[in-house]
Amino acid sequence: ARLVESGGGLVQAGGSLRLSCAASGFVSGRYSIGWFRLAPGREREGVSCINRYTGTTRYAESVKGRFTVSSDTTNNTVLLLLNNLRPEDTATYYCAAYYGTNCFVDSRYYAVWGQGTQVTVSS
Repeated sequence: ARLVESGGGLVQAGGSLRLSCAASGFVSGRYSIGWFRLAPGREREGVSCINRYTGTTRYAESVKGRFTVSSDTTNNTVLLLLNNLRPEDTATYYCAAYYGTNCFVDSRYYAVWGQGTQVTVSS
């Protein structure tokens, strides 16, 4: 299985970005995609997740109401829409996957990881 992120970039505070996670090689549709971010000097933080079979979604409190995760089954892509971005959202964003029918914003569940995409928010 493989994941490839895209869509990062530089944006001003208050702006928006859309990240994509293209999934391939999964033998079952019962898996979750999680989004995580890592900023210099900070621990990895779980952002959101979605289960591709049940549609269950979860969000970290820090992004609830600003970020939206969705699944496009036509092309095996999971999207993360980042609205009302803040400088503290600056980080490398990773998508990750594990087989299951629920989703948890906890990196310990995830076995497959993408290479990451950089999001930079200027003040």
